[in-house]
Amino acid sequence: MIENLVIFDSHSHYTDPAFDPDREELLRSFPEKGIVRCMVCGTQLADSAAAIALAEQFPELIVTACGIHPECPLPPADYPDTLRQFSRHPSVKAIGEIGLDYHFEGYDKAAQQRILREQLTLAKELDLPVILHCRDAIGDMLQILHEFAPLEGVMHCFPGSAETAREVLQMGLYIGFTGVLTFKNARKPLEALRSIPADRLLIETDCPYMAPVPYRGQRCDSTMLTETAAVMAREKGLSLAEMCRITAENAARLFRTEVSLRDDL
Repeated sequence: MIENLVIFDSHSHYTDPAFDPDREELLRSFPEKGIVRCMVCGTQLADSAAAIALAEQFPELIVTACGIHPECPLPPADYPDTLRQFSRHPSVKAIGEIGLDYHFEGYDKAAQQRILREQLTLAKELDLPVILHCRDAIGDMLQILHEFAPLEGVMHCFPGSAETAREVLQMGLYIGFTGVLTFKNARKPLEALRSIPADRLLIETDCPYMAPVPYRGQRCDSTMLTETAAVMAREKGLSLAEMCRITAENAARLFRTEVSLRDDL
């Protein structure tokens, strides 16, 4: 039962309009369901501010990350100053969600790479970990990350092979997995998962997206993480409770926050 677990959702988007009908009710229900922390990631300046406001409503549950997502419109030139201001808030534990995304036509590769480098520089300046997004851009992403290595942070919704995972780990990063692990075509992420030490794994929803089987097509939320955790536990030879506890400890360590862990797990 989910009530017997300790779960840290290391990547969520509870500011998304998909949660407008029942956001507060849903978040209030989490502690009794074993969900002890949610990292709510910003995707642009307004969204980052909204994440901080949500953390003020739920300070025991929510920590936040502030950043500019590569798919979002170009930010104003002084956006690093705004992110610096946001970083002073006690809920802000990372710069993110940042990265590269070459999936859709019309993307501006040069602008994405510039903004990624600027935010990596800012994270180093502020001594904050980064939450990295990468889609159809792994070669350029690795090249840029090597410029800044060693790095604190996580490659979220990991898109790469076992070989790429080893390269990411060598730079100091954690690796996060979503409900993709439960999909029928998950051979590549499962191979990567098997190569990653348990103490470098994070578990995440990326909600409201990426709902795991058997919830595909529905709005995702943190209560569905047990499906992903069960696959991770199976592949690593651990119990579900152990997998949830280990990933919660990993996320708490990376984001320099505390979680309440059950003594009997």
